[in-house]
Amino acid sequence: MRKTLLAAATATAVGCLALTACQNDSGAESPSGRAPTTQAPTTQPPAAPSADGPGGGVGSDPSTGTVAQALGEPSRTVGANTVGILEITPMTVVYLKEAGGQTSRYGTFAVVTMDEKSLTANPAAETALAKGGGWHWIAPNGTLIAEGAGHAAEVALGTYQHSGAIEPGAHQLRAKVFDLTPAQARGGKLIYTDGTDSSDRWSIPAQDTGPQVADVRAQLNH
Repeated sequence: MRKTLLAAATATAVGCLALTACQNDSGAESPSGRAPTTQAPTTQPPAAPSADGPGGGVGSDPSTGTVAQALGEPSRTVGANTVGILEITPMTVVYLKEAGGQTSRYGTFAVVTMDEKSLTANPAAETALAKGGGWHWIAPNGTLIAEGAGHAAEVALGTYQHSGAIEPGAHQLRAKVFDLTPAQARGGKLIYTDGTDSSDRWSIPAQDTGPQVADVRAQLNH
Protein backbone atom coordinates (compact mmCIF):
# COMPACT_ATOMS: atom_id res chain seq x y z
CA MET A 1 0.00 0.00 0.00
CA ARG A 2 2.77 2.42 0.91
CA LYS A 3 4.64 1.79 -2.34
CA THR A 4 1.48 2.53 -4.33
CA LEU A 5 0.77 5.75 -2.41
CA LEU A 6 4.34 6.99 -2.80
CA ALA A 7 4.27 6.28 -6.53
CA ALA A 8 0.92 8.03 -6.92
CA ALA A 9 2.15 11.05 -4.97
CA THR A 10 5.24 11.30 -7.18
CA ALA A 11 3.15 11.13 -10.35
CA THR A 12 0.79 13.81 -9.01
CA ALA A 13 3.69 16.10 -8.14
CA VAL A 14 5.18 15.72 -11.64
CA GLY A 15 1.82 16.47 -13.25
CA CYS A 16 1.36 19.50 -11.02
CA LEU A 17 4.73 20.89 -12.09
CA ALA A 18 4.00 20.34 -15.76
CA LEU A 19 0.47 21.74 -15.84
CA THR A 20 0.41 24.50 -13.24
CA ALA A 21 4.09 25.27 -12.52
CA CYS A 22 3.42 24.76 -8.84
CA GLN A 23 6.32 25.02 -6.46
CA ASN A 24 6.16 21.62 -4.72
CA ASP A 25 9.78 20.64 -4.10
CA SER A 26 9.35 16.88 -4.07
CA GLY A 27 12.47 16.38 -6.17
CA ALA A 28 14.74 18.47 -3.97
CA GLU A 29 17.92 17.04 -2.57
CA SER A 30 17.57 15.74 0.95
CA PRO A 31 19.27 17.50 3.90
CA SER A 32 21.93 14.77 3.96
CA GLY A 33 22.69 15.08 0.23
CA ARG A 34 21.59 11.47 -0.38
CA ALA A 35 18.68 10.41 -2.53
CA PRO A 36 15.66 9.52 -0.35
CA THR A 37 14.43 5.95 -0.25
CA THR A 38 11.07 5.19 -1.83
CA GLN A 39 10.91 1.40 -1.65
CA ALA A 40 8.37 -0.32 0.55
CA PRO A 41 10.09 -1.29 3.81
CA THR A 42 10.06 -4.83 5.16
CA THR A 43 9.99 -3.87 8.83
CA GLN A 44 6.83 -4.87 10.68
CA PRO A 45 5.24 -2.12 12.80
CA PRO A 46 5.55 -2.41 16.57
CA ALA A 47 2.56 -3.15 18.72
CA ALA A 48 0.74 -0.22 20.31
CA PRO A 49 2.45 0.81 23.56
CA SER A 50 1.21 -0.41 26.91
CA ALA A 51 1.91 1.05 30.35
CA ASP A 52 5.56 1.75 31.17
CA GLY A 53 7.52 -1.38 32.01
CA PRO A 54 11.04 -1.42 33.47
CA GLY A 55 13.00 1.24 31.66
CA GLY A 56 9.88 2.32 29.78
CA GLY A 57 9.86 -0.87 27.70
CA VAL A 58 6.63 -1.66 25.82
CA GLY A 59 7.63 -4.78 23.92
CA SER A 60 10.41 -6.19 21.76
CA ASP A 61 11.84 -5.59 18.29
CA PRO A 62 9.15 -6.73 15.81
CA SER A 63 11.62 -7.41 12.98
CA THR A 64 15.01 -8.53 14.22
CA GLY A 65 17.62 -8.67 11.48
CA THR A 66 16.02 -5.92 9.38
CA VAL A 67 18.65 -3.64 7.85
CA ALA A 68 18.59 -0.10 9.25
CA GLN A 69 19.59 3.12 7.52
CA ALA A 70 22.36 5.30 8.91
CA LEU A 71 21.70 8.46 10.91
CA GLY A 72 21.36 11.28 8.38
CA GLU A 73 19.71 9.20 5.66
CA PRO A 74 16.19 10.25 4.57
CA SER A 75 13.11 8.13 3.99
CA ARG A 76 9.77 8.99 2.43
CA THR A 77 6.79 7.99 4.55
CA VAL A 78 3.01 8.27 4.21
CA GLY A 79 1.28 10.79 6.48
CA ALA A 80 -1.34 10.13 9.14
CA ASN A 81 -4.62 8.78 7.79
CA THR A 82 -2.73 8.13 4.50
CA VAL A 83 -2.78 11.86 3.69
CA GLY A 84 0.37 13.41 2.23
CA ILE A 85 3.99 12.33 2.09
CA LEU A 86 6.62 13.17 4.72
CA GLU A 87 10.33 12.91 4.02
CA ILE A 88 11.98 12.25 7.39
CA THR A 89 15.71 12.56 8.07
CA PRO A 90 16.97 11.83 11.60
CA MET A 91 19.98 14.12 11.97
CA THR A 92 21.49 14.13 15.47
CA VAL A 93 21.45 12.18 18.72
CA VAL A 94 22.42 13.61 22.12
CA TYR A 95 22.46 11.73 25.43
CA LEU A 96 21.67 13.65 28.63
CA LYS A 97 20.76 12.84 32.22
CA GLU A 98 18.96 16.18 32.56
CA ALA A 99 17.29 18.02 29.68
CA GLY A 100 14.72 20.76 29.20
CA GLY A 101 14.04 21.14 32.93
CA GLN A 102 13.59 17.41 33.56
CA THR A 103 15.68 14.60 35.03
CA SER A 104 15.54 11.20 33.37
CA ARG A 105 13.40 8.72 35.29
CA TYR A 106 15.51 5.77 34.15
CA GLY A 107 18.95 7.39 33.89
CA THR A 108 19.44 8.80 30.36
CA PHE A 109 17.49 10.87 27.87
CA ALA A 110 18.23 10.16 24.21
CA VAL A 111 17.25 13.23 22.17
CA VAL A 112 17.04 12.65 18.42
CA THR A 113 16.53 15.58 16.05
CA MET A 114 15.03 15.19 12.60
CA ASP A 115 14.30 17.25 9.53
CA GLU A 116 10.79 16.63 8.19
CA LYS A 117 9.43 17.92 4.90
CA SER A 118 5.95 17.70 3.37
CA LEU A 119 6.28 16.70 -0.29
CA THR A 120 2.73 16.80 -1.63
CA ALA A 121 -0.06 19.30 -2.12
CA ASN A 122 -1.71 18.37 1.19
CA PRO A 123 -0.35 19.04 4.69
CA ALA A 124 1.16 15.87 6.16
CA ALA A 125 1.45 14.78 9.79
CA GLU A 126 3.17 11.97 11.64
CA THR A 127 1.07 9.01 12.70
CA ALA A 128 0.58 9.08 16.48
CA LEU A 129 1.48 6.34 18.94
CA ALA A 130 -2.18 6.13 19.94
CA LYS A 131 -3.02 5.22 16.32
CA GLY A 132 -0.50 2.39 16.26
CA GLY A 133 2.29 4.39 14.63
CA GLY A 134 4.86 6.91 15.78
CA TRP A 135 8.37 6.56 17.16
CA HIS A 136 10.12 3.87 19.21
CA TRP A 137 13.69 3.25 20.35
CA ILE A 138 15.03 -0.29 20.04
CA ALA A 139 17.66 -1.00 22.70
CA PRO A 140 20.66 -3.28 22.03
CA ASN A 141 18.83 -6.18 23.70
CA GLY A 142 15.77 -5.67 21.49
CA THR A 143 13.57 -3.90 24.06
CA LEU A 144 11.14 -1.44 22.45
CA ILE A 145 10.70 1.96 24.17
CA ALA A 146 8.05 4.45 23.06
CA GLU A 147 8.79 8.14 22.70
CA GLY A 148 7.46 10.10 25.66
CA ALA A 149 7.83 7.23 28.16
CA GLY A 150 9.17 8.02 31.63
CA HIS A 151 9.81 11.77 31.88
CA ALA A 152 10.54 12.22 28.17
CA ALA A 153 7.21 13.84 27.33
CA GLU A 154 7.91 16.63 29.85
CA VAL A 155 11.21 17.76 28.31
CA ALA A 156 11.06 21.32 26.91
CA LEU A 157 12.69 21.19 23.47
CA GLY A 158 13.01 24.88 22.59
CA THR A 159 13.08 25.44 18.82
CA TYR A 160 12.67 21.70 18.23
CA GLN A 161 9.27 21.66 19.96
CA HIS A 162 7.03 21.04 16.93
CA SER A 163 4.08 18.77 16.24
CA GLY A 164 1.03 18.61 13.99
CA ALA A 165 0.79 18.78 10.21
CA ILE A 166 3.52 20.30 8.04
CA GLU A 167 2.38 22.52 5.18
CA PRO A 168 3.19 21.54 1.57
CA GLY A 169 6.83 22.19 0.67
CA ALA A 170 7.73 23.26 4.21
CA HIS A 171 10.48 21.90 6.48
CA GLN A 172 10.40 21.53 10.27
CA LEU A 173 13.20 20.61 12.63
CA ARG A 174 11.76 18.38 15.34
CA ALA A 175 13.07 16.26 18.18
CA LYS A 176 11.97 13.02 19.83
CA VAL A 177 12.96 12.13 23.39
CA PHE A 178 13.34 8.66 24.88
CA ASP A 179 13.84 7.99 28.61
CA LEU A 180 16.25 5.05 28.81
CA THR A 181 18.25 3.00 31.28
CA PRO A 182 22.05 3.26 30.86
CA ALA A 183 22.07 -0.15 29.16
CA GLN A 184 19.32 0.88 26.73
CA ALA A 185 21.24 4.07 25.86
CA ARG A 186 24.32 2.25 24.52
CA GLY A 187 23.25 2.97 20.96
CA GLY A 188 20.28 1.31 19.33
CA LYS A 189 17.81 1.74 16.52
CA LEU A 190 15.09 4.28 15.85
CA ILE A 191 11.88 2.99 14.27
CA TYR A 192 8.99 5.02 12.84
CA THR A 193 5.64 3.56 11.75
CA ASP A 194 3.63 5.61 9.25
CA GLY A 195 0.03 5.93 8.06
CA THR A 196 0.16 2.64 6.14
CA ASP A 197 1.50 0.64 9.13
CA SER A 198 4.86 0.42 7.33
CA SER A 199 8.03 1.11 9.29
CA ASP A 200 11.49 2.56 8.70
CA ARG A 201 14.46 2.25 11.02
CA TRP A 202 17.78 3.97 11.54
CA SER A 203 20.92 2.90 13.43
CA ILE A 204 21.74 5.31 16.26
CA PRO A 205 25.33 5.64 17.56
CA ALA A 206 26.13 5.20 21.25
CA GLN A 207 27.69 8.67 21.56
CA ASP A 208 26.59 12.21 20.71
CA THR A 209 26.59 12.38 16.91
CA GLY A 210 25.38 14.77 14.21
CA PRO A 211 25.54 18.40 13.08
CA GLN A 212 23.21 19.77 15.79
CA VAL A 213 24.87 18.40 18.95
CA ALA A 214 26.00 21.82 20.21
CA ASP A 215 22.66 23.46 19.37
CA VAL A 216 20.64 20.71 21.08
CA ARG A 217 22.71 21.05 24.23
CA ALA A 218 22.26 24.84 24.14
CA GLN A 219 18.48 24.55 23.58
CA LEU A 220 18.17 22.09 26.45
CA ASN A 221 20.27 24.29 28.74
CA HIS A 222 23.39 22.12 28.75
